[in-house]
Amino acid sequence: MMKRQRIVLFLVVCWLSSVALARGIYQEPEDFLAEVFAGSPPAPQVVWLTGEVGDRVKRVLGHEYGSLRVRYWLKGARSAWVLEAIGKEQPITVGIVVDDDRIELLKVLIFRESRGWEVRHPFFTKQFIGASLGTDLTLDRHIDGITGATLSVRALTKLSRMALFLHQEVNRAHDSP
Repeated sequence: MMKRQRIVLFLVVCWLSSVALARGIYQEPEDFLAEVFAGSPPAPQVVWLTGEVGDRVKRVLGHEYGSLRVRYWLKGARSAWVLEAIGKEQPITVGIVVDDDRIELLKVLIFRESRGWEVRHPFFTKQFIGASLGTDLTLDRHIDGITGATLSVRALTKLSRMALFLHQEVNRAHDSP
């Protein structure tokens, strides 16, 4: 084999290895919840995506969510959400913690796409920390994109908006007499 062919083969193997490493389970949802709630998460609760709530979620996402109900974990005014959105073709599973109507933590838990995996790194996810929801269901800040990860960036941005909106809804429901 000529030297040039070996170099090309080496580069192809390196690229394929990076694609294979990009996909994966970075943290199981149960472990995420245990971490967020210091080892003892509260019992899960459910919010139904029907009526006005469903309409607003659809507005946030640009389409209906994949199910009619979403589980969440609430302790005091702090909530945790494990949500999924399609990046390009596959679901991305994200854990989001909201406290005081602001994102406290956002983590990519499971990534199944071959591209866009850079969204899992703290250099990207830390942009969401402290973000809140405006009256028009948009984030109060701009989220910088990543070249080659546009659809993954959009998915995480939409899920963060969804978590903030649902957090407000469940807190409103728990505060109502």
